[in-house]
Amino acid sequence: MRNQENSTFSPLISADIPLYMQVYTYYKDLITDGKLPPNTKLPSVRRCAETFSVSRTTAEAAYFQLCADGYVLAKPKSGYYVTDLYFHKPQKKAAPTKDDTDAVRYDFASLSADRDSFDFGLWRRYLKSALRQDERLLSYGAVQGESDLREAVAQYISKKRNVVCTAENIVIGAGVQSLLHILCAMLKTGSICFQDKSFIEGQAIFRDHGFRIVENKADAQLLYVSPSHMNRWGDVMPANARVALLKDAAARGTLLIEDDYDNEFGYFEKPTPALQGLDGGHNVVYLGTFSKLLLPSIRLSFMVLPDRLLQRYRGIAPQYNQTASKAEQIALCQFIRDGHLASQIRKVRRLYAQKAFLLEQAVQTVFGDAVQTHLGDTGFVVKVTLQSDKTPAEIQARAKSAGILLRTADGQNGTVFLLLSCSGLHAEEFHAALCELRAVCGPETA
Repeated sequence: MRNQENSTFSPLISADIPLYMQVYTYYKDLITDGKLPPNTKLPSVRRCAETFSVSRTTAEAAYFQLCADGYVLAKPKSGYYVTDLYFHKPQKKAAPTKDDTDAVRYDFASLSADRDSFDFGLWRRYLKSALRQDERLLSYGAVQGESDLREAVAQYISKKRNVVCTAENIVIGAGVQSLLHILCAMLKTGSICFQDKSFIEGQAIFRDHGFRIVENKADAQLLYVSPSHMNRWGDVMPANARVALLKDAAARGTLLIEDDYDNEFGYFEKPTPALQGLDGGHNVVYLGTFSKLLLPSIRLSFMVLPDRLLQRYRGIAPQYNQTASKAEQIALCQFIRDGHLASQIRKVRRLYAQKAFLLEQAVQTVFGDAVQTHLGDTGFVVKVTLQSDKTPAEIQARAKSAGILLRTADGQNGTVFLLLSCSGLHAEEFHAALCELRAVCGPETA
């Protein structure tokens, strides 16, 4: 090949096949594979020759052969176009099965946002304003996060969550998981206990960084807790238990990691002071997110580091790029400063408190005395307790086959917990969805 013409294009590699046939085969394969659909114009003869580093005569010979075999059609003064002679229409997709997402009719498992919970028009205006800051957007985002956003976040969490910090203690990232990677790199190794065993993504991150996951907090150097959402249905750790936890951690020399993602969703009482604030900011790494307050797709979270870890962070910070959108950081900063975050919190709390209450009422109406209900202190979930001869996994699988998504948990002595989120359904759908769910659960609840 290379002794015939000075070709540098990788598809043409055989010295035993004439050059024009190699060019011909290259385009023929693209056409028959559907990568060049009908009516696609091929490169000009000159461009083809340059691309393959062959002569124009060779390129023309390849095109003539493609025309002769019906793969392309020459149009005078226009060029060469792919015909539909060898075009195979894509096969129709099989009808969706009950395992497909499209088959889901009622979603009680979703933690997505309710469409009415967010003012898209308002957020769009702040994003447009951020995108007009041309000079600022020409550079990469600050590794630790935009300084003005960190200032706004520090003021907000100091006032609303009783967190003790300055902007220097805050690290911004795209989601809590990206921040946990940084934290693991700082702490390097050790043992960690997760209060909420359902946070498997967090456990995976620590495990991947060489940490040992332990069941007993007495054996752990790190304790991962979510006091504002202790379990899957959203119970809140009371203040006296928080104080006791801090004393125990101090006595054992355990570093606490407080994931406070549901603090603002306390329905029945004022938010309890964060562990970090009760501790004075000495022995707690505090994690928070704006994804649930705004939209899940707005991946903006923050980590508050104790002063004793700041030097360690600065040592590794240059190894990490900022993962959060700079434009969204700029927009969120002004959104907070203009007071919209506070009004957004009030709005979503009212909405989800009402929806959770309506869902609990609907469960009691449809299932009657066959079940017990529990509305968590925070979050969107109603816990339904029922007796069943089926396992939680069996109920979940039967529900999925019927087009209903839900989460389940195992109780004792034939007790099953159904964990029903109110955010993924309209309130008008609750009754119909629950009637079908009741049939799925079996005769014990009928």
